[in-house]
Amino acid sequence: MLRLAGRWVLTAVALVVSVSFLTFVLVDLVPGDAARSVVGLNSTQEQYLQMREAMGLDRPLLERYGDWAWAALHGDFGNSLTNGAAVASQLTTRLSVTVTLVVASLLVATVVGVSLGVAAALQHGFLGRLVDGLALLGLAVPSFWFAYVLVFLFAIETSFFPATGYVTFGSDPAGWARSLVLPVLTLGLTSSAPIAKQTRDGIRSELDKDYVYALRVRGIGERSVIGRHVLRNAAAPVITIMGLVFVGLLSGTVLVETVFVLPGLGSQAVQATMSSDLPLIQAIAVTFTVMVVVVNLLVEFVYVLLNPRVRAG
Repeated sequence: MLRLAGRWVLTAVALVVSVSFLTFVLVDLVPGDAARSVVGLNSTQEQYLQMREAMGLDRPLLERYGDWAWAALHGDFGNSLTNGAAVASQLTTRLSVTVTLVVASLLVATVVGVSLGVAAALQHGFLGRLVDGLALLGLAVPSFWFAYVLVFLFAIETSFFPATGYVTFGSDPAGWARSLVLPVLTLGLTSSAPIAKQTRDGIRSELDKDYVYALRVRGIGERSVIGRHVLRNAAAPVITIMGLVFVGLLSGTVLVETVFVLPGLGSQAVQATMSSDLPLIQAIAVTFTVMVVVVNLLVEFVYVLLNPRVRAG
């Protein structure tokens, strides 16, 4: 188990380094000149060259990446090119919004998906076809389109929830919850379909196995068979799907936070890209990567706990 955990950690570190370097290279290849964006088009050539030197753009790529990586290990991601503020402080203020949005959406997706999946597996017919239809719909419908539908129904037509904006929890807990309802439903409901389908397929597969027949022959109650044995054995692939859903939710925050005007990392990534704020873009990409890696490690750990054969191997 320790050897397996060590291999996971080494893989995670290698992945973070690889993604950070790739992002650094891609950002460097983006059309445009960051130094020119900072000094403006009306600046002199001397001012432009001085800014390139100050930003380190006149040095080799590998040397710049090494300096950036060393500083990032100490929590220093540099300063924003647009406002001069420390990138780390900007990430800290926005990270909580994105984490809250993603975790709440994953909770909604899991509750709705597992509930539908269990019902569809135990009751053949309409519910099975409904889950298949929802899975197809969840993959086909863009999240921003679903967001506009929810805004029209619950913000414009009925005024139940605000269409845009964000309220901090400290200033108004009720307003904070209301400002997150529509974004969470947008991401959570569209992401519940694959979880529902995997849950249904996993339970149906387990119900056809010999141990279920043996438990029923021994007189074990159906609720105990399903709750204590079938669901546990069908949970491992569902956990894996939840990890993939989490990654999809992170990418979905870019659009959803922009639509609902939430001050999270997703909307900040859009703003940083439009303003060619290279330090901020790099820091956001690495932050997303670390979040994905941590969640994947948790998924692997839970999967091993649920599957003794992997732990034994």
